[in-house]
Amino acid sequence: MMKHLLLPLALLFIWGASESHAAQTLPSLAEVKEWKIEWGGRPRDPFVAPDGKVWFCGQAGNYIGRLEPLHGGLTRFEVPEKSHPHNVIVDKQGLVWYAGNQNGHIGRITPADGKVKEFLMPQEISDPHTLVFDQQENIWFTAQHSNAIGKLDTGTGQVRFVSATQKRSRPYGIAVDSNNHPWSVLLGTNKLATVNATTFELSEVSLPREDARPRRLAITRDDNIWYVDYAGSYLGRYNPKTKAFREWKMPSYPASNPYGMALDYGGRLWIAETGQYPNKMVVFDTQKESFISSTPIPSGGAIRHMYYDDKQDKIWFGVDTGYISHIGLRR
Repeated sequence: MMKHLLLPLALLFIWGASESHAAQTLPSLAEVKEWKIEWGGRPRDPFVAPDGKVWFCGQAGNYIGRLEPLHGGLTRFEVPEKSHPHNVIVDKQGLVWYAGNQNGHIGRITPADGKVKEFLMPQEISDPHTLVFDQQENIWFTAQHSNAIGKLDTGTGQVRFVSATQKRSRPYGIAVDSNNHPWSVLLGTNKLATVNATTFELSEVSLPREDARPRRLAITRDDNIWYVDYAGSYLGRYNPKTKAFREWKMPSYPASNPYGMALDYGGRLWIAETGQYPNKMVVFDTQKESFISSTPIPSGGAIRHMYYDDKQDKIWFGVDTGYISHIGLRR
């Protein structure tokens, strides 16, 4: 079941304070550390396990990798042929889950022996894309070209899904709110989507601008939905309680193309401006409602997805030039 929410945007939409088209000049308050990945293969989507080791995808190289940050040691884990893993997450027991983006499965790796268990998708789902745990460590996921949002019960292996209403909606980034409901951005549209975890009812919310194309999102403690508009070079906020929007132009507007995005413990959003080369990592303080930092990434390359490690207070990301990196505010 699906419902579509049409909002009185003239009443609910507030523009950001800066209307200037000139790029903002910001200080660099952050430091970057990089590790070269010897296998190449577009390393991406790092995730920090409970033991501090960092797992990542070699999407083009068809492998899962593990980095030990203290000494730089690397371990490679093979996955089924033509998996081309797109995203990886690690549960509290240290089991590693990845999205088999090209052959329709979600895989689970046992680190001790490298064994892979495949959870096959229904016939309608060919491309698991981005994964996120809910509060019970079941996995919600997007399937961009299958046009669906799904859920894998990690205990039983059961998979359920619901399709977006519009063809080629392209469900992309995904996050879970405090009520245990997933939210996704629909990159092929100007919409957000959410699924009621109990009824599996899909709801869609239109963004204020028809030409917006949201790509990633994050959810703050107050359950506000923050999204980046890749096409329009905006950062936006949607309040599900009041239905109000507010948007800010990115520092490199109109050539920002914001993509990877993560929220740290201090309520700061870290956003990759991939329209800039090298990419810039900008920081937005959600309390002050302003951008506070911009740092170029030395290795260049596109930053597609990011993960916040609250133990070390670092944002982890991969770049297409073959590096896994982290960034944090200078102390």
